Parts: sequence; structure tokens; C-alpha cells
Amino acid sequence: MGTFNDTLLRAARGEAVEHTPVWYMRQAGRSQPEYRAIKEKYSLEEITQQPELCAYVTRLPVENYNVDAAILYKDIVTPLPGIGVDVKIKAGVGPVISNPIRTAADVERLGEFNAKEHTPFVLETIEMLTKEQLNVPLIGFGGAPFTLASYMIEGGPSRSYNKTKSFMVSQPQVWFMLMDKLADMIIADITAQVEAGAKAIQIFDSWVGALNVEDYRVFIKPVMTRIFGELRKLNVPLIQFGVGASHLANEWHDLPIDVVGLDWRLPIKDAIARGITKPVQGNLDPSFLLADWSVIEKRAKDIIDQGVHASGHIFNLGHGVFPEVNPDVLKRLTTFVHEYSAQVRAQQQ
Repeated sequence: MGTFNDTLLRAARGEAVEHTPVWYMRQAGRSQPEYRAIKEKYSLEEITQQPELCAYVTRLPVENYNVDAAILYKDIVTPLPGIGVDVKIKAGVGPVISNPIRTAADVERLGEFNAKEHTPFVLETIEMLTKEQLNVPLIGFGGAPFTLASYMIEGGPSRSYNKTKSFMVSQPQVWFMLMDKLADMIIADITAQVEAGAKAIQIFDSWVGALNVEDYRVFIKPVMTRIFGELRKLNVPLIQFGVGASHLANEWHDLPIDVVGLDWRLPIKDAIARGITKPVQGNLDPSFLLADWSVIEKRAKDIIDQGVHASGHIFNLGHGVFPEVNPDVLKRLTTFVHEYSAQVRAQQQ
């Protein structure tokens, strides 16, 4: 395993680092030929339920790209069957739910989540990785209540979230009951991941950018405050991320989190100007990974140059790696971020 590389943990806490740490959302996935070969035989669920295979998929990008963290290979809907949600991940579609939430009775029927009982394979994978295989932090993760609720109410992925948002405003009491049930599940799930060995946590509120600031404050912020307030007790860095949610960055900054995740729409310098004083994570537009190297390098330099003025910076993409990305580009980008940021940081001292 070698010496443990804790650069990401130090950056997340706003401590001094020799170089900007880097990892990529969806770094374990379809851009890797080894992963594609596995996916020809197994579905996402089948991979997550086989700890040795899941650990291999999680570890692979660390070995291939030399990134400063691994992120557990699973889906944000992985814990949902434990509370009684009939979810299947359909290829090319995403999570599809056959028993969508429509009424208070549907919410009341949801059960309690127990990680040891419902997702023991996840805990086994984490233990295997953290005790035997990784010399970088393993990031555990979960979905946030709005994003999970959107799947549960829409019945699958959506572009408009019409059913979710109308449910939220027309049945607020039922909505808050659903938020609390999901919060209980998330807290139990994440606590178990950390106890098994996860060293940092990212909460994906992928679709919450569909809400305006005022509705976020009323319908989402209270439950997020409760979730992160509980997770703080675990004493690991907490990262919040969503897509197309720049207008909510200051709301996230208010939450008891350590790191504000930024997508590509909000430059780091603008986030700082808006009063973001916590460490940030991001935020190269993943589309640019298909561009010429000179373009990627210029964009990465700009992000690193802005990031050194934040209280801490973790280099990442503004969203996930997609299948067409060449793994060699990610390897080259990681090396560039490490080397260039080390130069910039050395000059600062």
C-alpha cells in the first residue's frame, strides 16, 4: 500500500498542501477499457454486490491516473431498496422506480435503513479497499434528499422535475416527512461507510439546481442542515456537490460542510468574490477533455491559478467523466495538475 497520501484531506480542511489534489467524478467508469470489459458481463448492481470486483473497479483509476482519492463505485440509489423502494438501474436510462411516491401513505410505508443488513457488500468493499488496497483516501458518498426524491416521485430520471416540484409545494407536510425519512437513511448509510473506513464524504444533490434560492431555503436547507450536522460528528471532510446550482453556492456555504463543490458555470474567483471562504472543489468542464491538449492545459492552469487563492482547492471536473474521454488524457491531466500546482504553490511561499 505504501505511504498514505492525505493531500486531499488536508486541502479539504484548508491546511497547507504541496500540490493541488485531484480526483474525477465518475473516474471509475465507462471511459476505462477494463471497466467496459467488466460491464459486458455484469450490471452496476452486480458489480456493487461483489466486493472484490467492486474494489477493483474503485481502485483502478487510482492506479491508472495517479489521482489523490478513490471514490466508491456505487450509485446514489444503492440504499433505496433497503427502505422499500423498487429501483432498477436500466442501461442507457438510469434508475427506474416501479412504485413511485404519490401519497402520504406511500411515504409512511418507507422502512428504516440498516447498512449491515441492507448493503453489507458496500461495507465489505470499503473495508477491503481501506485496510488492504488503497494508499489514498476513499471518498464515500450518498445522494441528497431532493435528488433521491426526484427519482422516487418521477419514477426515473427527469429533465423538468414537474411532478417533484408540484408535490413539494402542494403537499408540503408529506414532502417534509419524505425529507426526514430520506435524511434518516442517508445519515445511517454514510455513518456506516465512515465506520467501515471511508475518509471523506461527498453528498450529490445532482438536480437541486432545479429549485430557486427561496424554495431551497424553505424545502431543502433545513434537512441538509440536519444531515450535515449529524455527519459532522464523524469527523471526516464533507463535500457538497450539484450541477447547474451556482445560484445555491452561498446556501451550501452556510451548511455545516467543509468543501463547496462547483460545476463549470461558476469560476472559483467568482465564488470567492461572492463570499465563499471554505475550500472549493472543481471545476473543469468535462466536455473540454475532448479538446486539444493545449486547450485543456490552458483551462486547467486557469483553474489552478484561481484555486490557490481559495482557502483550499481540490481539482475536479464540473461534472462526471463520460464514456468518450480518453484515459490517457486523464492521466496526463493529473500529472499536469500535480506538477503545475506544485510550482505555483512553491512560488507563493
